[in-house]
Amino acid sequence: MGVHIIATGGTIASLADPRTGAVTAAVPIEELVRAVPGLDAVGDVSREEIARINGWNVTPQIMCEVSAALNRALARDDVDGAVVTHGTDTVEETAFLCDVTLHSDKPVAFAAAMRSGSELGADGPRNLLHAALVASSGEARGIGAVLVLNDEIHAARWVRKRDSFRASAFTSPEHGPIGFVVDGTARIHWAPRPVAPVGRPAALDMAVPVVSTYTGMDENLIPAILATTGASGLVVDGTGLGNVPGSAVSGIARAIESGLPVVVATRAPTGGTRAVYGGPGGGVTLRDLGALPAGGLSAAKARLLLMVLLAEGLAGDALRRTWSQAVSARA
Repeated sequence: MGVHIIATGGTIASLADPRTGAVTAAVPIEELVRAVPGLDAVGDVSREEIARINGWNVTPQIMCEVSAALNRALARDDVDGAVVTHGTDTVEETAFLCDVTLHSDKPVAFAAAMRSGSELGADGPRNLLHAALVASSGEARGIGAVLVLNDEIHAARWVRKRDSFRASAFTSPEHGPIGFVVDGTARIHWAPRPVAPVGRPAALDMAVPVVSTYTGMDENLIPAILATTGASGLVVDGTGLGNVPGSAVSGIARAIESGLPVVVATRAPTGGTRAVYGGPGGGVTLRDLGALPAGGLSAAKARLLLMVLLAEGLAGDALRRTWSQAVSARA
């Protein structure tokens, strides 16, 4: 039995500077692995380090590299599952990107920490051990990428960070954890249905900005952002069921008319988007313009899915069909 660990940094690999107190990702993967009692009992552990940075500095391209590394590792006969260590600020995004691009049904578990190695009660070693237990578990096969933290197992497609400092920072709104690690055993209580990957991108370097809406939004904001970024697509983080201020509609319409795909998400953590309201900026108005609904995906996850589809060369009706299938399958 073998588990492959891919390191990217984050609080799980961080220590506080004794002079300034500033916490930075500083622990190489060899030390990270050595600091976990009982990890060797899980099986043979291979490892590679892709980055050693804090979560907020992870880019879509690094996420793409993590996905490629996972696909390479999982294709090996000596690897039964894989673990990715990651910063909590963006772990839900990288885990989701991998979830939609993995071409193996072997388990993939992301491990993170809310407390650095310098803090009392550091949770990194426990979370890493638990992630390895999940990655080596037959029960976790075929359920897609998961996040393992605070004894809980969360599906990557649903998990979100809901607190900035507590060990219980992550939740899966409307779904809850799909399992737990108890007494050294991964227990999956219910498994998300298997979903086919939507691509295997070599790069994610196109510009897809996310625009958060707000009351009194300037009608020139979206056109200005699109003009200055050379955007290939746009995600608008709306309100309620996926509505935007009427002043934003002209910019959205111009983007769609120019051939850019525009996705509308909601900042509400539960409920998702639905076309219910008419009038300026209502969901029905946006649907009729051709905007794509994010469903239950957050704006950040919707952006990554759109980037993957664009990297696959999809456009027009083909993109719309694949988008609808991918979003509904992950509801």
